[in-house]
Amino acid sequence: MSTPVIVLVGPMGVGKSTVGQLLADRLGTGYRDTDEDIVTAEGRSIADIFLEDGEAAFRALEKDAVRAALAGHDGVLALGGGAILDEGTRELLAGHRVVYLSMDVEEAVKRTGLNAARPLLAVNPRKQWRELMEARRHLYEAVATVVVATDGRTPEDVARAALEAVELKDV
Repeated sequence: MSTPVIVLVGPMGVGKSTVGQLLADRLGTGYRDTDEDIVTAEGRSIADIFLEDGEAAFRALEKDAVRAALAGHDGVLALGGGAILDEGTRELLAGHRVVYLSMDVEEAVKRTGLNAARPLLAVNPRKQWRELMEARRHLYEAVATVVVATDGRTPEDVARAALEAVELKDV
């Protein structure tokens, strides 16, 4: 059984995919994203899954994707923004090096424009993003080994800070 060297969690748009790929390159390992796993398996976008099947159906797919990735991937793993909502997933993350990439709402606006392609932010994106973070921040913090703020930092700076935070800085 393999286990990820680093697991990235955080809100949508924080840069988990970009930073995850940089970390994988730096560590000389593979990169995997559970959202991409779901899109590949389902043959449709996450937005389409939300629209056609609903959030509960997506969360069930997400739970299975995270479980499979945690058990079968030995590189850098990025989880979707809501993966930590599931108690079983949070329990599975215990004992892993989990990096919570954090950002404030102003940074989220700059990075994503809080656009309609994000199904949970379709109406009043700023307000919804704040509400999502109020509901999730404590969960991200609960599963995190370390927290790395991304505000005003380049992806390279965030990757470097993440490696230092999990004590892989000599890699």
